[in-house]
Amino acid sequence: MTKNTTNHTKPLKIPKIIILSSKFIAFLSTKWVTIYASKLFTTPIKHKVPKREIEMDQKSVQQMIIVPSINRKVNVYEYGKSNKKVLLVHGWSGRGTQLCKIADEMIRLGYSTVSFDAPAHGKSPGNSTIMVDFIASVIEIDKQFGPFEIAIGHSLGGMTVMNAIKEGLNVKKAVIIGSGDIVQDITDDFIAKLGLKPEISKLLCKRFENKYGGIMDDYSAYKAAEKTLIPTLVIHDENDPEVPVKAGIHIHQHLKNGELMLTKRLGHRKILADHQVIEKITNFIEK
Repeated sequence: MTKNTTNHTKPLKIPKIIILSSKFIAFLSTKWVTIYASKLFTTPIKHKVPKREIEMDQKSVQQMIIVPSINRKVNVYEYGKSNKKVLLVHGWSGRGTQLCKIADEMIRLGYSTVSFDAPAHGKSPGNSTIMVDFIASVIEIDKQFGPFEIAIGHSLGGMTVMNAIKEGLNVKKAVIIGSGDIVQDITDDFIAKLGLKPEISKLLCKRFENKYGGIMDDYSAYKAAEKTLIPTLVIHDENDPEVPVKAGIHIHQHLKNGELMLTKRLGHRKILADHQVIEKITNFIEK
């Protein structure tokens, strides 16, 4: 995928060669293209660490830990020295330092942060992963580095935070930014971007259910929101090209104790460093 640096409201594009190869494989076999799509769907892209994240990377205490439940290794970042801790969870193809601007603000407020490179992301080994690995990593990090006062997640990290709370992550408040919501919507969008027929999306979900067990829709963020009692702040950009704003609105509608902040023209990633967004997070945490 190519990274657009000039317009934060343009989606990341899938290279034409991948779209063409997907269509060719679909012409040959529905089964083969489902396998191919599942491989693409579970393979993140490791981007070079941008300059703004270098300070957090250098100042963090880092260690590689094993997550026994999935037998995967993840690189953990401990940033700051306070006993009051905030857990930060990056999104797909992100890194443990991606929420660096938010991390700096948390330290200014008297917290320390713990973040991690999810399996197959950043410095963590592997080539493929899926949200269940993100959730398992959070649960294990909570055991080893918690307890946490607050959990903040971006994109897939937002879905991860919601699902981890459902599975027992005990925090006082949560913030989710640009979070996905309904799993079927996410696979539908992915399959549409590949130029494939909608039926492949259902086959893709079925394949994941057979492999990992459970029902994929049970990981939809709004379902976790229904069971979340703690104060939760949902932040989403109206012009997010990768996760439509309806996802954030829908999650907020299902929260019992939720706040919603909608931004404009920040897209999917610029939102993480926006001054007003960080100020909103600060006010939410402090009140």
